[in-house]
Amino acid sequence: MNWSKSSWRNYPIKQQPIYPNQYHLNQILNKLEKFPPLVFIEEIKNLQNALIKVSRGEAFLLQGGDCVESFENFNFLDICNMFKILLQMSMILTFSGNFPVIKVGRIAGQFAKPRSSEFEEYQGEILPSFRGDIINGFGFSKNERIPDPDRILKAYYQSLTTLKLIRNCSKEKLLDLNGVLEFIEKNNLNNEYISEKDSQFLSAQKNYETIIDAFYTSHEALLLPYEEALTRVDDLSGQFYNHSAHMLWIGERTRDIHEAHVHFLSGIKNPIAVKIGPNVQIDDLLQITQILNPNNEEGRLTFIMRMGADQIDKILPNIFRKLKQEGLNLIYSIDPMHGNTIKVNDLKTREFKKIAKEVQSFFEIAYSEGVYPGGIHLEMTGKKVTECIGGISNITERNLKEYYESKCDPRLNVEQALELALLVANLIKKVKI
Repeated sequence: MNWSKSSWRNYPIKQQPIYPNQYHLNQILNKLEKFPPLVFIEEIKNLQNALIKVSRGEAFLLQGGDCVESFENFNFLDICNMFKILLQMSMILTFSGNFPVIKVGRIAGQFAKPRSSEFEEYQGEILPSFRGDIINGFGFSKNERIPDPDRILKAYYQSLTTLKLIRNCSKEKLLDLNGVLEFIEKNNLNNEYISEKDSQFLSAQKNYETIIDAFYTSHEALLLPYEEALTRVDDLSGQFYNHSAHMLWIGERTRDIHEAHVHFLSGIKNPIAVKIGPNVQIDDLLQITQILNPNNEEGRLTFIMRMGADQIDKILPNIFRKLKQEGLNLIYSIDPMHGNTIKVNDLKTREFKKIAKEVQSFFEIAYSEGVYPGGIHLEMTGKKVTECIGGISNITERNLKEYYESKCDPRLNVEQALELALLVANLIKKVKI
């Protein structure tokens, strides 16, 4: 296969903005190509080694973060809160589930979003859709919705700062993770989810070192000019690595095997993932695997299932059965968010009970088919938003608008994320039985 970091330009492509000033775009990309990497090759290799353990059923992948990062809400507190909730969830999974947890954030690069429609309509006016702050503005005006290349550099600098804050938090142990036990006791979840032994683990300060050991970043590789500019060849191995994140994924809308996104990711050495929806064909999965992981490497490729609570039981068993027969080294993760999106009073939302149901089905189907359920992928925040209905937070249709801040998709709040982590920890325990 003839591959270079720019050869994706020879393929059909979806979900890309049309920049009115191509010369300005090229100037920005030329600058970005010379900028320092956001992540480093040794870190990428460390993640792949960690994911090898997941592929062997010896660890669990926790992947989560904002649906789309924002320029407007960029601040120290939000970054720390997101990092903190991921670490707290990891604590629950590590000590309640008795498994090492690989922590991967949707952070420091998750700025672009695929859209179901090219245009949005509001009060009779039709404008191009908001595609994420790296591309255009959220405000509903003609000027805001014009793709602006300068936003690419702003996204890079914000990612750089975010990574610096996360690394400092890890190094200096700046986060207090003790709120987990208080949450469990406050909501009387002791008997339902955890044992007395688990409580002792969760309350022990010595566990901080285990939880904080390593943290990785990921985002959807949607805006390929940005990804190309941050892809560099390793002088020692001659292999290409993408330095925008440790792990990249392709979305359900851009996973066509004949198109640019699949081609681009086939040539980089980072661990990669593909979102898989309910309309997928087995032959497509086999061809995607052959293109993205031709040598059947362990830890290289993750399939993130996003079926919906009402469809997963009908579709996933056959997928697991067929792929298992092929002897493929794959990690299977569940995204219980995207298949369960509904609209209430013109707001996107998700029901916590449907999210929990899809997670439980994923584990039960995997166990019944002899497949390891290796991870979970969530849109979530470290804030007390009211964007998803139900759960311990008792969010209803009536108070959905109270703290609804997401620019795209509804996210789990702090309490909902912790509750889901407790559910997952109990499901992981069955691996040991």
